[in-house]
Amino acid sequence: MSGTYSVSMGDRGRLVIPAELRQRAGFDEGAPLTLIETSDGVVLLTREQLKARVAADLSGVDLVADLLSGRRTEASREAS
Repeated sequence: MSGTYSVSMGDRGRLVIPAELRQRAGFDEGAPLTLIETSDGVVLLTREQLKARVAADLSGVDLVADLLSGRRTEASREAS
């Protein structure tokens, strides 16, 4: 496993992902994929990989508590 592949953009923006990489990454034929543009480049993920990435990014974050805190702060400002 080298992890580095050289590919070229084809006609109509098509890109061929080498079979070895497709197999390891779980990119099955017809599978929906997501491209994410980051400051470091472009990331290509399956839906399951994207879900896992979002879950990891949100790990330890209490979205409800953050929302309620923001609303309470807003309400106290309006009451003043």
